Amino acid sequence: MARCDEGYRCEVCGRDVDAITESDLYLRYVLGEVPLEMLHRLPERHIACNPSLAQYIVDADFPPVAHVGPFDKSCFDADYRIAEERRVTRGWRRLQAIPSLRIAIPEYPLSQIPEED
Repeated sequence: MARCDEGYRCEVCGRDVDAITESDLYLRYVLGEVPLEMLHRLPERHIACNPSLAQYIVDADFPPVAHVGPFDKSCFDADYRIAEERRVTRGWRRLQAIPSLRIAIPEYPLSQIPEED
């Protein structure tokens, strides 16, 4: 069966990633960590199935995710942790808005919009 017929399965939990708003791959694309030409080549995960990134999302609409181990955000200095929380939360909020924005995929990344103060 072709990948498009199977949907996008999370490489961690094996369940379908039902919406772009749940997609770790698209969150990393929005953040500028994944180039456009790699979106169809890289494996998919739920955001919560990637705790090393998800732990930095600080929003009442996103259940906190803990990352146990050496990459737990509490292991990093406060300046880095705060900067990552701001960056990743901003990317997650952008990802949540994308379905209603009616924009093309190249317009998804944060680099396409001015940063708010």
